[in-house]
Amino acid sequence: MSVYAGRYEGRCAVLTGGASGLAKETAKRLVAEGAKVVLWDLNADALAAAKEEVGAVDVVALDVADPAQVEAAAAASAKALGKIDILVCSAGITGATVPVHEFPIDSWQRVIDINLNGLFYCNRAIVPFMLENGYGRIVNVASVAGKEGNPNASAYSASKAGVIGLTKSLGKELAGKGVIANALTPATFESPILDQLPQSQVDYMRSKIPMGRLGEVSESASIICFMASEECSFTTASTFDTSGGRTTF
Repeated sequence: MSVYAGRYEGRCAVLTGGASGLAKETAKRLVAEGAKVVLWDLNADALAAAKEEVGAVDVVALDVADPAQVEAAAAASAKALGKIDILVCSAGITGATVPVHEFPIDSWQRVIDINLNGLFYCNRAIVPFMLENGYGRIVNVASVAGKEGNPNASAYSASKAGVIGLTKSLGKELAGKGVIANALTPATFESPILDQLPQSQVDYMRSKIPMGRLGEVSESASIICFMASEECSFTTASTFDTSGGRTTF
């Protein structure tokens, strides 16, 4: 793990989905580079372990699909940190792996509620803290599925397309106000979320990557750390790919 000593000195971050995977890896690097972090996740037990592993200031167990819980978590995190400079929204689920005409309604609704609505609630709740301080970096984790669509993953693909559109709107709204918002669009990478998918779906997604392999979580974490830094100063309302050549736009 490459570390830029002191890059985030004095910076404070909130990361959703922080108990595992990409958000936890990113949080570890942010802390190593000087930031204070609070982790949000639905899994309270995993959060407790992640707090110790990451060195987080605090953790909040919540369902991001509940706007009242998100509002309360934002206020609590701002109090614990003193301010919020960085938001990384990485909480997400895959949903069912079936064609559209067979897709269960409850699974569709839950995927949209967490991946898109929940991300909206998090952005909505934390942007005011950033505007108050005249500084912010928002990283919304989308997916190449939001650009291309994956068969038998319509809810996930639709939710991530929504994340891209929301982020483009938000970035334009905040341009010139010191707050930058971008989306990350990774191809499939090694992560606990793959446990929600049949191996056939993972194999299909790997086959679409010209490099012929899945990504590593550290590769996407590295891009997020740039997106969350002061160095990312003239790119907003945009997407950054870590796709092994799958997407080129």
